[in-house]
Amino acid sequence: MNTPVRITDDAHFFKEVSALLSQARSNAYRAVHSAMIETYWQVGRRIVEQEQKGKDRADYGEQLIVQLSRHLGDSFGKGFSVANLWNFKQFYQTYPDFAQFSTHCVGNLAWTHVRLIMRLDDPAERAYYLRETGEQNWSSRVLERNIRSGYYRRLLSARKPEAVSAQPPERESPNAGDFIKDPYVLEFLNLPEDLSGKESLLEATLISNMQGFLLELGKGFSFVARQMRISTETSHFYIDLVFYNYLLKCFVVIDLKTAKLTHQDIGQMDMYVRLFDELKRNADDNPTIGVILCADKDETLARYSVLKGSRQLFASKYRTVLPTEQELADMLARGSRLLPGGQP
Repeated sequence: MNTPVRITDDAHFFKEVSALLSQARSNAYRAVHSAMIETYWQVGRRIVEQEQKGKDRADYGEQLIVQLSRHLGDSFGKGFSVANLWNFKQFYQTYPDFAQFSTHCVGNLAWTHVRLIMRLDDPAERAYYLRETGEQNWSSRVLERNIRSGYYRRLLSARKPEAVSAQPPERESPNAGDFIKDPYVLEFLNLPEDLSGKESLLEATLISNMQGFLLELGKGFSFVARQMRISTETSHFYIDLVFYNYLLKCFVVIDLKTAKLTHQDIGQMDMYVRLFDELKRNADDNPTIGVILCADKDETLARYSVLKGSRQLFASKYRTVLPTEQELADMLARGSRLLPGGQP
């Protein structure tokens, strides 16, 4: 009669031991990565210090790194190519104070993450990616995609002036404007740029690529429903996509428009948000956020509509291709103008 109890107890015991070993491996993994990253910084520092001793010879630094690469290859094997040693040097030059680097790191970062981030020119952008990579456990592939698509710059570009602070787009108390991008980059859908009149195709493809869309939306989002019906006494309305953000503690409703934003689109979303707050929002939820995802928008229309100053309504463009370097630079310039002290 006691055998089933013993089997159950044994199974629980096995899980506990497995959890201990898994945690130990994870801790060891993080410790090794942290130790190696700091060591690479120290190697970069020594390279710079040694180069400065031979600064009277223009080609001394290049020769030094080639010779060091050969020596380390003989002693330690692969991993110390000339290119890697240049990376170590750049790492030190980017963060001459290692404490400045480690202050921004949250969670577990590998050298592949650091190597991508240190090439960014903007210190605030580097700090953002260091923090977000650790907090969100981004793989190096996801990090690279987010950098290439201008993830940080799009967040900064989308922020409304009244919500802007001198800090990167992240706060201890989450603000809706810190979670909205403009534009959203949906290159993973493999759709053409012109989707005029094809809202259903865009919606269906987003649903089929929900994992990629959630990564693009950002942290805290979970999918709730598509074509959710909200009804009044006389009418039925259908919201294209509904999400819940557990960090903002609110629903986020998205209306898909494959044409240019119109004032009718804005009025419709305003109504959707009000209806959703009235009929679906729970007592402990924050006010619902509405996002119109459109092919294009008129900034003047946005400025003189209920979008201006609203903490609940947003209009963002979507792109089905990655932005160019010039477009990313324009986003950064636009975001910089929104910061205190920037040009209007």
